[in-house]
Amino acid sequence: MSFREIDRRPGAMADAFTLVLLAAITVIAALTFSDYGLGWDDFTHSQYGDLLYKYYASGMTNQKAFSFVNLYYYGGGFDLLANWLSRIFPFVDVFDIRRLLGGVVGITGLFVVWRIARRLSGPWGGFAAVALLLICPLYYGHMFMNAKDAPFAVASAGLIYAMVRAFDEFPNPTPRTVILFGLALGLAIGTRVMGLMSGVFIVTGIGFTLVAEARSLGLRPALGRALRFVGLLCLGLPLAYVVMGVIWPWGVAEPLNPLVALKYYSHFWEVPWHEMFEGRPILVPDMPRSYVPTLFSVQMPELFLGLVIAGFAGAVVTALFGKDKPARRARILMVAVAAAFPVLLTVAARPVVYNGIRHFVFITPALSILGGFAAAWLWEKAQSLPRMARAGVAAVFVLGVGLTAADFRSLHPYEYTYYNRIAGGIQRADGQFMLDYWGLAFKQAAEELDEYVEQHRRSLPQGRKLRVAVCGPYFAAAAELGPRYETTYDSSSADFYLKLGEFYCAEVKAPQLVKIEREGVTYATVYDVRGRPFPSVFADRQ
Repeated sequence: MSFREIDRRPGAMADAFTLVLLAAITVIAALTFSDYGLGWDDFTHSQYGDLLYKYYASGMTNQKAFSFVNLYYYGGGFDLLANWLSRIFPFVDVFDIRRLLGGVVGITGLFVVWRIARRLSGPWGGFAAVALLLICPLYYGHMFMNAKDAPFAVASAGLIYAMVRAFDEFPNPTPRTVILFGLALGLAIGTRVMGLMSGVFIVTGIGFTLVAEARSLGLRPALGRALRFVGLLCLGLPLAYVVMGVIWPWGVAEPLNPLVALKYYSHFWEVPWHEMFEGRPILVPDMPRSYVPTLFSVQMPELFLGLVIAGFAGAVVTALFGKDKPARRARILMVAVAAAFPVLLTVAARPVVYNGIRHFVFITPALSILGGFAAAWLWEKAQSLPRMARAGVAAVFVLGVGLTAADFRSLHPYEYTYYNRIAGGIQRADGQFMLDYWGLAFKQAAEELDEYVEQHRRSLPQGRKLRVAVCGPYFAAAAELGPRYETTYDSSSADFYLKLGEFYCAEVKAPQLVKIEREGVTYATVYDVRGRPFPSVFADRQ
């Protein structure tokens, strides 16, 4: 056996572990995707997908999608694809299709993260990055049920991958890389206009390379190489525009529409409401600057947090003081900027923030890549230790991943509500922060209410639909309950009261028919309120 074969074995083992991990999560996703309920936006997004399909089916003459609530300010590639699939498979529920498609998109993102991290920190870094992203509740918990933020995260990861490839080939990115760049850029901006923010990490990488090469080659040669690099990447911009237009047709209906969308999102457009943060209901425009950093610190698993912080520090040190070529050092610097800049911008600008940190799903691939970078470095250093010490290092990583996986199993299908042990888990977080803010528990609550109605149908009102007062995502509740029920906000005429376990829902004194719990925390409840009218489904504080 040659030395080359010996050196290759650890990498092959890491790749094998990664492929097994990806295969395992694919099986789990296939078995569990239908467990996830509908959230606040699901019903509306399914309508948007239908309108986008009709836009193309009409030869682009039916433009109702261009005035549908405010969703035309978003790309609808995911919604369009889900609607198309529902027409091919009309015997499958459209929301089941959306959940399965979300799983497929999320697993695609895992694969992309593996390829990025493997380029930056080797096979073990790739394995660690995938494992970390799998235990990230913000990514895994949203990939099945978030039609905006999760696809945007995958598109953002794709753009990072294209740029890492491009800097590997600096200053002459290959045609394949240029095509990948155009495709990924179009998907990122076409999914959410915030994809324009990717220009920050791209410009950072180019600027860093230019400055570093100018010191060794001189300004003129370095500038020439940078301009050649930029010029070749720009060949991918027409493709990016076409891709953006396909999934976000309103975005290209007028040349300045992306800027119109940016202006729209720069101002809060809804009537403010309260959300729970650090034990106090706070109006969302008044959330403190600490909102995003605090929620990251209490919602990310401890292993994830530790490795990401170490990876960020290591990325900065490697970029500034590493011995590799400037373009190769620019790769990891780009990832660090992609991960940190959106959070820093939010702290500095203090925009309106709400719904936890779901709007930051798109930075989780970059965070996981940084964590994989740190894990690979630590594992490399551990190779000089005795075998038992190396086994201990590996055991710490496996234990950290395993504990969070066990927590996910306990919370399923509400993994996105995870809080780490620093925060005291969901038991301590309940009453301090929002948990099931998207109302996924309505699915299980509706199913159990339906079982109750089947068992007691003779004692229930006949000849009309059963009225259910709802505190939570109204349209999601209607879809989950089905045609047997009529949803309402009118608490005085309701037969049942379906409520989330959040602070803004009114408590009632009535027989409890259904209670959805995880680890002793209530996520949703159904009450029998026949003959027990109460003032409102909302608590007095609202």
